[in-house]
Amino acid sequence: QVHLVESGGGLVQAGGSLRLSCSASETTFSDYIVGWFRQAPGKEREFVAAISFSGWGGGHTDYADSVKGRCTISRDDDKNSVYLRMSGLRPEDTAVYYCAAAGSVGSDYGVDDEYDFWGPGTQVTVSS
Repeated sequence: QVHLVESGGGLVQAGGSLRLSCSASETTFSDYIVGWFRQAPGKEREFVAAISFSGWGGGHTDYADSVKGRCTISRDDDKNSVYLRMSGLRPEDTAVYYCAAAGSVGSDYGVDDEYDFWGPGTQVTVSS
């Protein structure tokens, strides 16, 4: 069992930046693919970004088109943490952001059903 906890959410003005953190209890967190997803009120949960194992060429990353160029996902396995740096935030980025971990996924990192463990989420609110 892997327990995930997100932090770093909050209220920010449009154009601002935030760094979300996902901390894991699992000491072998480096063995997991980690993804960030978000869910806005009244909308389906959607993929934001994901990062593979560190051993795979330094961690392959994938991003949703809606955040590409504005978000950077990274991991620090020594700290059992994954980060999502977001800049140029827009009101439409307002959502609860969740991190999730998977031992393996298919070729598409954005399929939430493939993730085994989820954090409780952190709220990000972007004001216009």
